[in-house]
Amino acid sequence: MLWNAANASVAIDDSKMSYVSFGNGSKALILIPGLSDGLTTVRGKAVLLAKPYKRFFKKYTVYMFSRKAHLPEEYSIREMAEDQAKAMTKLGMGKACILGVSQGGMIAQYLAADHPELVEKLVIAFSAPEANQRIRACLDQWIAYAERGLHKKLMISTAEKSYSEKYLKKYRRFYPFLGLLGKPSDYGRFITNANAILKFDASSDLPKIRCRTLIIGGGEDKIVGAQASYDLQYMIPGSELYMYKGLGHAAYEEESEDFYQRVFIFLEKDQD
Repeated sequence: MLWNAANASVAIDDSKMSYVSFGNGSKALILIPGLSDGLTTVRGKAVLLAKPYKRFFKKYTVYMFSRKAHLPEEYSIREMAEDQAKAMTKLGMGKACILGVSQGGMIAQYLAADHPELVEKLVIAFSAPEANQRIRACLDQWIAYAERGLHKKLMISTAEKSYSEKYLKKYRRFYPFLGLLGKPSDYGRFITNANAILKFDASSDLPKIRCRTLIIGGGEDKIVGAQASYDLQYMIPGSELYMYKGLGHAAYEEESEDFYQRVFIFLEKDQD
């Protein structure tokens, strides 16, 4: 296959991390997904996940990592970043570009602050420097749904908080089918990831980030709030900011062509 799509895993202490890779380039781009990884991992999904990144394939080999397979009950965002660093080191990646979305952006913040030797450039998308009140309200509701196994309510709430009204007008007709597929056998992984977000606060560490950084946010983000992107820009020295006006937490899906082109252009900019 031209994409060189592959499914693999790497041993991390007493567990392992699943990852997928695609592309032929000499540069490494690491993708760290959001809270959805708590419901379904990237395992076996290389071909399915590759398509949005086609423009990267000549210059980059793209890797998307899940959190490790066996999560301790208490597992912090910083510990997730440490495990990501271990995986990158074990695979011999050297310095890589990092794209973290939502919770993945939180992990990316600690990765860049604690391991500057591993991060060439950083993109933080639809994320926040701490668990603000808006984030807490969403997660309290989602954890309650997960604890009761209310998968359909969890999926609908996530959609309503993520997409613009224009998109939702077309998407809502699928709501009756949302609870039929994708329900995990156990919500422990999701709850562990969600609880880690509730305890997250990297604000005092963000000034340590010295790599070129792009922050992307949504002007109508109902999960982290628009202000969170402005806060990240203020706290990370020299960072750039782009806001999608009128779009929310899933702007990377609603404006996928523009989003991935914007990331690619930023990564290809000269360092000077």
